[in-house]
Amino acid sequence: MGSGYLILAGAIMLFSWLVSSRLKSKFAHYSKLQLQNGMSGAEIAQKMLADNGIYDVRVISTPGQLTDHYNPVDKTVNLSEAVYNQRNAAAAAVAAHECGHAVQHAVGYEWLQMRSKLVPIVSVASGFVQWILLAGILMIKTFPSLLLIGIVIFAATTLFSIVTLPVEYDASNRALAWLKNKNMLNLAEYDGAEDSLKWAARTYVVAALGSIATLLYYVSIYMGGRRE
Repeated sequence: MGSGYLILAGAIMLFSWLVSSRLKSKFAHYSKLQLQNGMSGAEIAQKMLADNGIYDVRVISTPGQLTDHYNPVDKTVNLSEAVYNQRNAAAAAVAAHECGHAVQHAVGYEWLQMRSKLVPIVSVASGFVQWILLAGILMIKTFPSLLLIGIVIFAATTLFSIVTLPVEYDASNRALAWLKNKNMLNLAEYDGAEDSLKWAARTYVVAALGSIATLLYYVSIYMGGRRE
């Protein structure tokens, strides 16, 4: 599977680069589409939370770009400075999406709960799993169980990337449904928000495919080592 994996990995890397580049261009384009309602990303977020009866979540500004996220621990919707302050279709899309996660948390969305349980495991595992896998490959003849341990740990990170998919898509669906039902955007603005979130979701698809392919590669090494 060596050469086959390299081809697959190369294809996934290329696809990832294309999706990432397309996402950046989409957000740059829709950042120029100013909202007729004049609302900032922060104001969009606050209204979506209120409309969903959520009053214990704070909307705060966080430094950097693409740093937008919802933190279920301290119940904060963290918006990057541009999204927090700007009044365009891209900012509205991101703000509503992150609030979609807050709604998931409030209603007990099962996939979000599952992902939250995996976070501590993945956070710890990501720091050393590659070293275990490397050592396991080098010691496949003498200590094959080490590679198996690494595979099990890596499988947890793969599961996390898979579980992330329904969480992200559902958050986007909740965001778009709210934006449409509350008439927050005109048709052009809504189409821009929808297009932005569509390309953002594809980055998670690429990440999941890459993780699955890598997991299968390590499994093939382990199985090959056991047969020899």
